[in-house]
Amino acid sequence: MTDKPKIYKDPRGWWRHRRERPIVTVLRLEGVISPGRGGPLRPGALNMQGLYNQIDQAFKPARLSAVVLQINSPGGSPVQSALISDAIRARAAEKKVPVLAFAEDVAASGGYWLLSTGDEIFAHGASIIGSIGVISASFGFPELLARYGIERRVHTAGENKMMMDPFSPEKEEDIARLKDIQKKIHDQFIDHVKARRGDKLNRRRYKEMFSGEIFLGEEALRLGLIDHIGEMDSVIRERYGKDTVIKRLTVKTSPLKRLVAGQSPDLAAAAAAEVESRVSWGRFGL
Repeated sequence: MTDKPKIYKDPRGWWRHRRERPIVTVLRLEGVISPGRGGPLRPGALNMQGLYNQIDQAFKPARLSAVVLQINSPGGSPVQSALISDAIRARAAEKKVPVLAFAEDVAASGGYWLLSTGDEIFAHGASIIGSIGVISASFGFPELLARYGIERRVHTAGENKMMMDPFSPEKEEDIARLKDIQKKIHDQFIDHVKARRGDKLNRRRYKEMFSGEIFLGEEALRLGLIDHIGEMDSVIRERYGKDTVIKRLTVKTSPLKRLVAGQSPDLAAAAAAEVESRVSWGRFGL
């Protein structure tokens, strides 16, 4: 049976019903998570500096029933991931409203850090979830300058100031130091996931789960990394009713779109950001 539409003989009843409809805000987080540099939102990046106002707006409505995070991110900066997650959790505690998180194509690495912000986590069966690990990638050119007769002059105070310099040969002690830093960040990531997911996680598969491996939605569900397979609009209507007001907030992060729109005057920065974005998405075939 389908619900019959309500008929209001008194216009005040219609207006009261309209005013009392539950509100759910949707904050879309799409893109590489990267530090803010030179403006409120670095082209191609999600960061706390650029999201501060949107997070406040998401929790602003008076009749707020829930905040929904719509996440599509291959990851990035662990610090920015943590700052964004902490800010959302702080607002949720202050307003006493639940946060539902939905993964689209990918919520991996820092993207999963954001996803685990939710009190409940949803994904599509084919969503890419996980990659709970830390990666550092760069290039080395130790012989390039000499080949072209270029003399590089670098003066430092501090014996480790040139650690991992791309124009110098790698040192074993530098690699060991980097791996130590990575392990500490990885441990922080693992602690965050355990704190957010608790007993929902499949403890027998911790080693696999925290190895940096990625999982499709159905497998992530079995691991306890997510709670449900579900589509966002359908879940909102089922939870809060068909008359729910859905307010969508979007953070646009495409470098080329921002350049065309005149929001990014630095062509080189926009091009570099676009390359960084494509490499990050490309790791997951997207």
